[in-house]
Amino acid sequence: MTKHVIIGGGPVATNAIETIRQYGNGEASITLISDEPPHSRMALPYWLSGRVPREHTHTADDAEFARLGVDARIGQRVTAIDTASRTVTLCDESTLEYDNLLIATGAAPLGLPIPGADLSGVQSLWSLEHTASLLEATEGLESPRVTMIGAGFIGFIMLNAMHKRGFDLTVIEREGHVLPRMLDAESSGLVESWLGLKGVTLHTGASVESIAEGEGGGKVVSMSGGGTVEADVVVVATGIAPNTQLASDAGIQIDDGIIVNDRCQTSAEGVYAGGDVAQGPVLGGGDNEIHSIQPTAVDHGRIAGANMAGHDAQYPGSLSLNILDVCGLQNASFGNWGDTSDDAVTISNAADHIFRKFIFSGERISGAVFVGQANDLGMLTDVGMVKGIMQTQTELGAWKGFLKENPFDVRRAYIATGVAASLAGTTLLGQKAEPRGFHFGGEAPRSAVDGSHAQLIAPRAAAMEKAAEVAAAMAAEAAAAEAEATDEGGEAAQ
Repeated sequence: MTKHVIIGGGPVATNAIETIRQYGNGEASITLISDEPPHSRMALPYWLSGRVPREHTHTADDAEFARLGVDARIGQRVTAIDTASRTVTLCDESTLEYDNLLIATGAAPLGLPIPGADLSGVQSLWSLEHTASLLEATEGLESPRVTMIGAGFIGFIMLNAMHKRGFDLTVIEREGHVLPRMLDAESSGLVESWLGLKGVTLHTGASVESIAEGEGGGKVVSMSGGGTVEADVVVVATGIAPNTQLASDAGIQIDDGIIVNDRCQTSAEGVYAGGDVAQGPVLGGGDNEIHSIQPTAVDHGRIAGANMAGHDAQYPGSLSLNILDVCGLQNASFGNWGDTSDDAVTISNAADHIFRKFIFSGERISGAVFVGQANDLGMLTDVGMVKGIMQTQTELGAWKGFLKENPFDVRRAYIATGVAASLAGTTLLGQKAEPRGFHFGGEAPRSAVDGSHAQLIAPRAAAMEKAAEVAAAMAAEAAAAEAEATDEGGEAAQ
């Protein structure tokens, strides 16, 4: 019997388990070792904001593990990996043998090396226990004063949740603008003005020098330049680092993360890695990168699981992407969004908080940035279509020029270049994915379709035929434009 051991309880682990059972013959054993209950970190903001109970963040329970035939060692940790003997040592000094090992240890929040960082009331906001700690610390306060140190993507996910809860928020960022790893200075300026309108106090270009006790159990945060901020709770959100120590101690190749190939295999035979700890292939080629995002973690789990089950599954690479709601202002960036190439188009309307930028490399979109309000459904639809164009690495041809002239009319280029059809025919593992088996409380997912969007969810045959006609017409228009451009180029050469 093949023995699979999985370290970690996030989306890499749960997707790997389900994929092993989907592709395997059912005879293999699976042991899961996780110091936390399996859960989705992306669900923590919903719990923090009061939208769901803690249990809704969980992605498996005892019944689900029994259904999948998993020996779940929850609350335990792996302390060592021996790749020669193919064993792992647990915190209770017991050992487990493996044929295939998946390291999905994720990442951990970075500390803040300043006086007062270890005080009670100063914490990270990354785990289940961190979230519980913040909720406990702010319980009973009408408008808790929370100061967040760091204005990155992960911190702002939680900032949005705290805003929904009515917290009095202050953000301190040492870089010159917020979201420096996601937006450029111009687009982040719209986010900053929006946060001001929402009552969030910002200090950019400021470093925190110390944290001290204040009156009534509060904290006083001292910044470079002499300014101070009083808070009930201080949240440190200065970044994360992959948990690579286990792999490093075992002699497995690491760089910033654990190096994996297109099958999520590490340098050690029979050892796989995925998610925030893995430095894997990038869509379109280039050096391996760490993409600490849920979609990449899910993909890594499925690719690793399929290969562990004996299939040969290759990963085309992950697309760098971040999509974020900042107190009602939607933000998205894809690919090489920070490229300063002149082959780009930018539209900015600061008054209405609208921004979009498309960056091109040859005939493809290589990077994109969006900012717009949550009720702008056109913007949200365009975000999805541009992601599809980039995911399929579509050559735009004449539609590149069209998008440069009409950056708010993505739909035509999306349909005419056949992106939808390409996506519809694409699967990660060569066959249709099975839906997740676990649902909180054993309840099936529920959704209500009303008249306002029923036509989008279940279009009639006539509507589908009409869409096909429109697509064909647009494709013909694109072909004609390309032919015309070719003719004009030929005449100019003469």
